[in-house]
Amino acid sequence: MRFGIIGAGPIGTTIANKLFMNRHDVKIADARGIERLEGKEIAGTPVSVEDEIKNIDVLIVSIPFHAMPSIRSIVDKAGEEVIVVDTSNYYPFRDNKVEEIEAGKVESVWVANQLGRPIIKAFNNQLAYTLENKGTLEGTSDRIAMAVAGNDLSQKQIIMDVVNELGFDAIDSGSLSDSWRQQPGTPAYCTELTKEELTEALKRANKEKSPFLRDKVLGNFSAEFTHEDIVKLNRETYNSYLRGNSN
Repeated sequence: MRFGIIGAGPIGTTIANKLFMNRHDVKIADARGIERLEGKEIAGTPVSVEDEIKNIDVLIVSIPFHAMPSIRSIVDKAGEEVIVVDTSNYYPFRDNKVEEIEAGKVESVWVANQLGRPIIKAFNNQLAYTLENKGTLEGTSDRIAMAVAGNDLSQKQIIMDVVNELGFDAIDSGSLSDSWRQQPGTPAYCTELTKEELTEALKRANKEKSPFLRDKVLGNFSAEFTHEDIVKLNRETYNSYLRGNSN
C-alpha cells in the first residue's frame, strides 16, 4: 500500500519505519516544512506536505492536536478515496483549551470537523515505545491490542489489518463518536492490554471522569519514570477510580 504520514514525531516515525520494513511505499512530511526532516533517521521518502497527499492510499496524520486546523488546506487536496487516520490526543496544557471539547465533544469528531472529512481513529492508545518495541506475531497469547474507531466499516477494516500487520491485535472500538473510550483518562489508554482486556476496558470507560483521571496522571508523572512506570501509573489511575462504572 501507499502511505503518506504528516508528522515526524515518535509515533509518526515509528509507524513509517514499521510500514517501510513491511515493504510498503511510505512518504513522510513535517507540516512546518521539509527542512525539519533534515538529520532525522526516517524510513521512507521525506517530502513536502504538498507532495505528501499525491498518489497515496492512506494518509496518517500524527501532529499535535492543536495543529490540526493548520493542515486543512492540504487534506482538502487528497483524493476522496484516501483513508485519513488520526493518531492525536488532546491535552489542554499543551493544546490550549478547546471549548467544544471541554463541553463534551469527542476529540476525533472535532478533528474530523477541522479536517473537513471522515477519519479513522487509530494508533493513539499506545505509547510510542510500545508501538516500536512490543509488537508480536499474530496468535501470541499476551499480544497487545490497539483500538480503532470510525464510521466507514471498509476503511476501518483496512486500518485494523495494518495494525495487525505491525504487530498488534486490532479491536473495533465503534464509530467515531465512540472513540472517546480510547482517549486519555480511560482504562484503554496506554495501558498495554490484551485483546480481551482492551475489549473490557473500552466498556468500562467513563466519559465524565476521564478528564479528571487524565490530569491526575499528569500530576503524578515524573521525568524520571521508565516506560514500565508510565504504564503502571496509567493502569492504576485509570482503573482505581472507575469501580467498573461505564457511561
